[in-house]
Amino acid sequence: MRLGVIVLAAGEGKRMKSQKPKVLHPVAGLPMIRHVLNTVADVGAMAVAVVISSTGNEVREVIGEDVLYVVQEQQLGTGHAVSQARGVLERRTDEVMVLYGDMPLLTVETLQGLVQRHRQVREATITMLTVSSEDSMNFGRILRDRRGRVVGIVEEADATEKQRRITELNCGVYCFEADWLWSHLSRIPMSPSGEYYLTDLVGMAASEGRSVEAVGVEDVTQVQGINTRAHLARAEAIMRRRICGRLLNRGVTLIDPNTTYADMTVEVGPDTVIRPNTCLWGNTRIGRGCIIGPNAIIRDAVIGDGCRVMASVVEEAFLEDEVSVGPFGHLRKGAHLAKGVHVGNFGEVKNSRLGPGTKMGHFSYIGDATIGRDVNIGAGTVTCNYDGVRKNPTTLGDDVFVGSGTMLVAPVEVGARAVIGAGSVVTRDVPPGSVAYGVPARIRLKSESEAEPDEGAQAEMASTDKDDVNA
Repeated sequence: MRLGVIVLAAGEGKRMKSQKPKVLHPVAGLPMIRHVLNTVADVGAMAVAVVISSTGNEVREVIGEDVLYVVQEQQLGTGHAVSQARGVLERRTDEVMVLYGDMPLLTVETLQGLVQRHRQVREATITMLTVSSEDSMNFGRILRDRRGRVVGIVEEADATEKQRRITELNCGVYCFEADWLWSHLSRIPMSPSGEYYLTDLVGMAASEGRSVEAVGVEDVTQVQGINTRAHLARAEAIMRRRICGRLLNRGVTLIDPNTTYADMTVEVGPDTVIRPNTCLWGNTRIGRGCIIGPNAIIRDAVIGDGCRVMASVVEEAFLEDEVSVGPFGHLRKGAHLAKGVHVGNFGEVKNSRLGPGTKMGHFSYIGDATIGRDVNIGAGTVTCNYDGVRKNPTTLGDDVFVGSGTMLVAPVEVGARAVIGAGSVVTRDVPPGSVAYGVPARIRLKSESEAEPDEGAQAEMASTDKDDVNA
C-alpha cells in the first residue's frame, strides 16, 4: 500500500503571542514540525504534503524541499486544508494519514500502530487515534453506538452537557482510504463558524455503514498539541526526559537527569558521565569515557574519547581524545584541540589549532593561530590578531615556551624550540631555537656556542637604550 501523509501546518498560533509560525518553535533543539516530519519519515510514507498558509514561506525555508507544499489561502478549517492536498497526493497514494504539525511528541510506534490497524481491518475506511482523559484538553468527543461502534465526533464547543462527560477524546490523527477521502471532502457541510471540519467525515462513513476503527493511545502526552508557551514548556520537559532516558539506555551516566539538557540531535558515547547543570545542544557528538560538567555548555561540537570539560563553553569546536578544558574555559568556532591538549581556567581559543600535548594553563587568548606540539603557553598570553581591519595569523612551532604576560602581535611566526620571556611584546618573527624578550621583544640566538644575535637583532639592540625594560 502506498501511504501519503498530510501535515497540517497553516495555523497562525495566535495564543503563542509570537511573530514566528507556531510549528517553528523549537522543542529539544528542533522545530516542532521537524519532529513530526522525522517521525512520519520512519513510518514509511511515499509522499508527504505540508499544508501552509499564504504567509508560510518561513516554514518552507526552515523545512526545505524534501516535502510537497500546499498553500491554504483562506483558513476555512481542517476539511478545507486537507482538500488542498488532493492535487499533489491523489495519484500517488492508496491511503492517507492526516496529522498536525504541532504534535512533536507523537512516536513512531504510535503511528506505525495506526497504519497497521488500518491495514489489518480490510474494510476500514477511517482509522483514528483516540485517548481517554479526564482533562478534555478542548478535544472533540468520540460518539459510539450501543454496540460500541464509532459513529461520530462532536467538537467540545458543540457538545451537550452529557456529551462533555465523555472521556474518550479525538486526537486529530487519522488514516483514510484515499479514494473515499477524496470523494467525500467536497461533501463536508460548512459549520456555523464558516469552516469545514474534517471530523464530519467520521459521521459520514458511519452513516454509509462503513467501518471506522479507533486505536487508543495510552500515553496522553503524545497527543497533546502545543498552542501556548506553557504547552511548549511542558513538551520540552517531556521530550528532555525521553532524551535522557535514551542516553541512560545507551550506557551514559547522568548524575542528575533533571538538570541535564540535551537536544534530540545530540549523541553521547557509553561510559561518559554528564554532571549536573550541563547543556548539550545542536549537532554535538561526545565520545566514550568523558566527563562533561558540571555547568558545561556544549553546542555543535565534536568531543573525542576520554575528554574532560568542566564549567566551560564549547561551541563549534573539535576536541580530539584526552583533551581537558576548564574550569571557565571558552572554545569558540574553529577551535581544534589535538590529543592531550589542556586549556585551563579562563582560557579562550578561537579559529586556532593547538597541537598534541600543548598546555595553555590560564587567563590566555589564542585566536587565528596554529600552535605546534608540546607548546607551553604561559598565563596571560594574548595573540593580538586583529589590527582594526583584518584578522592576522600567529604560528608557533613545536616545543615553544611562551612566558607569562606575552603579547604576540600578528602576523608573527615563532620557530620551533624558541623561548619567549615573560612580559614580552613580540612584533616580528622569532627564529627557531632563539630567545625573545623585552618590549618590544629583542632576539638572542640560542646555541651551544651561544652565537651572537643576527644582524637584525643587533641593529634593534643597538637602537635600544640600556635602561629599556627587559624580562
